[in-house]
Amino acid sequence: MPSNSISHRARLESCLCGEKPDRVPVSLWRHFPVDDQQSQSLAAAVSNFQRSYDFDFIKVTPASSYATKDWGTVDKWTGNPEGTRDYQDPVIARYDDWSSLKKLEPRKGALGKSLETLRALAKEYSPEVPFIQTIFSPLAQAKNLAGKDRLVLHMRSCPEALHIGLRAITETTIDFINEARKTGIDGFFFAVQHAQYSLLSEAEFATFGRFYDLQILEAVRDLWLNVGHIHGSDIMFDQVCDYPVAVLNWHDRETSPTLAEAQHRFNGVVCGGLRQWNTLVLGDPKQVAREAKEAIEQTGGVRFILGTGCVLPTTAPHGNILAARHAVE
Repeated sequence: MPSNSISHRARLESCLCGEKPDRVPVSLWRHFPVDDQQSQSLAAAVSNFQRSYDFDFIKVTPASSYATKDWGTVDKWTGNPEGTRDYQDPVIARYDDWSSLKKLEPRKGALGKSLETLRALAKEYSPEVPFIQTIFSPLAQAKNLAGKDRLVLHMRSCPEALHIGLRAITETTIDFINEARKTGIDGFFFAVQHAQYSLLSEAEFATFGRFYDLQILEAVRDLWLNVGHIHGSDIMFDQVCDYPVAVLNWHDRETSPTLAEAQHRFNGVVCGGLRQWNTLVLGDPKQVAREAKEAIEQTGGVRFILGTGCVLPTTAPHGNILAARHAVE
């Protein structure tokens, strides 16, 4: 890896202040299927990835079920190249099942294992390399409990029942956040999955998504490296760009706005520039370098972190990942 003239932390702090750092920060993140089922094996996989590429911050990406497993979620690894697991029978089948969700104890079960992962990474990297933990929005967690179609059905036919569940999810998430803060974490990667016009109306997102999202983000407001992620296409960018996060990430190569356009609508740092599939998986190092160069030119290299619009697929070639890392030198 190229030598760093300043620390990763100092570079990111400069970027977040709107200054032009010694070079553009860069970070990629991925799932680690199978390894993500145990706290120490996930910590080891994340650490090995960081040692290989020396990114400017570490984004810890557990299986999405870590947040819902203690409510009974069952999932299975079936080889998805994004590294995600498939959910089996839903926990929520009927309207009144939402009331069965009781606030979880964050130091036990799957949530407790996630805290163990964070403590292990803190011992190795904090404070030199900032690290953040993935948090799924309450509505995204509800989808994992009920299934995509059933969630929307319940939202539109029995909203009061869904609100009961979302309140329990929100309270549990905030309790987990308060425990995770004790590990020395620098922030959270807050994944919003339903700010898409193909899924919900703006009014539905405001009522069932944004309302609870802002409660979560208020609990982490004082942390310096919170990253918001808007998943999918045809996104409701303007419904999320005022969230109190330092960095905003979305599939900028596949859905509007562009990075440059977003910098006029969002006061913080934008993160993206690389296509996860067409470039980092199916492209070659020259294509990666060209796309990175264009993204840096588009933003002027200010208030910008080079990354992808979502997780790095597990099938991305080593040479392409290296090319993304070297593109900022």
